[in-house]
Amino acid sequence: MAYTNENSLAPVLFLSHGGGPLPLLGHSGHAEMVRKFTELKDHLPVPDALLLISAHWETSPVEITGGANPPLIYDYYGFPPESYGIRYPAKGKPELARQVSQLLSESDIDNRINDRRGFDHGMFVPLKILYPEASIPVVQLSLEDSLDPAAHLRIGKALKRLRADNVMIVGSGFSFHNLSVFFSPKGPNVSQSVNEFTVWLDEQLTTSELSEENRVRSLESWEQAPNARFCHPREEHLLPLHCCLGAAENAVTDVFRFKTMNIESRCYLWNN
Repeated sequence: MAYTNENSLAPVLFLSHGGGPLPLLGHSGHAEMVRKFTELKDHLPVPDALLLISAHWETSPVEITGGANPPLIYDYYGFPPESYGIRYPAKGKPELARQVSQLLSESDIDNRINDRRGFDHGMFVPLKILYPEASIPVVQLSLEDSLDPAAHLRIGKALKRLRADNVMIVGSGFSFHNLSVFFSPKGPNVSQSVNEFTVWLDEQLTTSELSEENRVRSLESWEQAPNARFCHPREEHLLPLHCCLGAAENAVTDVFRFKTMNIESRCYLWNN
């Protein structure tokens, strides 16, 4: 289906971006993810720019890529040589970086622009599938290294106004991120634990009857969800979702369900 949106705001998107460069290397455990991303492409616009929050960058205060031509950072290890030759020549957008900085400052969120930092694989791996032409400028935003969920909800809320300028906000993380489970035999207890957390996440994000106050409160206290720390021993891959919810302030409109290495995974789109 072709992308349609009668709303004047650009969408917000949370991505489960897979394991390192494996989605781009034909890895069988990522085949379903790549197929789902191909389907997802039809639900996305061609925005004027992308602001991407990556799980693979943590700073204090938060930082914003400010370069006009950021290099790629191959921030993974032990993969085949071709994974270090991946190219994604998207440009940066310094004027958008300055706008992001101003919006954060207006919300009393400490930040700084980093003119030298490049794009990590949380950016170039999923975007190479979704926007392979690399024709849309990208600015990347770090997580705040306290990993405080409330802080990341505030970050997203501070940046919501970008959507009116046709800037699509993208959170690049993972709905499940326990590396030891990905690379271990997966019995029924693992599947049940992952499914219980994923069902909870779906319910919190999609239930339109849930007030936004309660939705935000649930994500702030995500550790109380079923099997939360089993699914996220460390929360850096979940927090881009908090930024997305802060920027959307609404229920998710589209859920994209798939398995990554036999683990239930999600992408969430706010197209409202």
